[in-house]
Amino acid sequence: MSTFNVPKREEVSSNNQAIFDNLEKAVGFVPNLFATYAHSENALQNYLNLSNAKTSLKAKEKEVVNLAVSEVNNCIYCLSAHTAIGQMNGFTEAQILELRAGNASFDNKLDALARLSRNLTENRGAAEDAVVENFFNAGWTKENLIDTIVLVGDKTISNYLHKTTKVPVDFPVAQALETVVA
Repeated sequence: MSTFNVPKREEVSSNNQAIFDNLEKAVGFVPNLFATYAHSENALQNYLNLSNAKTSLKAKEKEVVNLAVSEVNNCIYCLSAHTAIGQMNGFTEAQILELRAGNASFDNKLDALARLSRNLTENRGAAEDAVVENFFNAGWTKENLIDTIVLVGDKTISNYLHKTTKVPVDFPVAQALETVVA
């Protein structure tokens, strides 16, 4: 049971109300996790600024990171949201499951990205040298490495927010990886 309510538009500050309006226009609704950030006067805008910041990673590549990190952190909200977003970015259901497991047999470069994302998350940022070397050998750059680390941090913030607040998932719920792969 959630200890946090999902605030409605009229329950948040005028600044957050404007952000809710923009999300409504862009996404069609205000995702519960984004609404939860609005318990803070600044957190929603700060998080969206980070999440939407310029990066060397393409949208599809960002989903590789989001799925691998959210699986390690066992965040059902983010797994559910990024499964839907991953599908919108062209990944198949089978590919999404692989990415959640931290690999991508279907693409060598994405495999290195997924492995790095998983390794960084599992080791709290202390990536193993062999994993980083594999990342570079797959054609990624130092800029890509830095941007991946920033994205791991970005996704970890949302994973932690949901795991603490337990607000309802408002996306089709992703199945546990073990039950799908087993």
